[in-house]
Amino acid sequence: MRVCPECGGELEAAYRFCPWCAAPQRRKLVEFFRAHPRDEGKALRVSRYLTEEPHVRFSVWSAEGVAEAALSLEEAEAERLAGFLAGPQTRRPRTVERLLGLLPRN
Repeated sequence: MRVCPECGGELEAAYRFCPWCAAPQRRKLVEFFRAHPRDEGKALRVSRYLTEEPHVRFSVWSAEGVAEAALSLEEAEAERLAGFLAGPQTRRPRTVERLLGLLPRN
């Protein structure tokens, strides 16, 4: 068992955050994503850095395990990207439309 440097609580090595105080246990979090079949053999690696200068870094990896390109985004741009990837949301009716919907119809 490891010990959290923030609170001293015991935790398993696989934990990314302390279950007792929620302190991050790694300086960065990493996930790999498989490519679309037309880009067979490639992967996208996304790293979120939990440092004094937080950012998100994207890198494209070849089948040989070589990073072919990389780009970092500031937190605000990463949030904007997350919203874009979430897909289109249904349009909410405007206030005028909601009020007109409350009026009796003849």
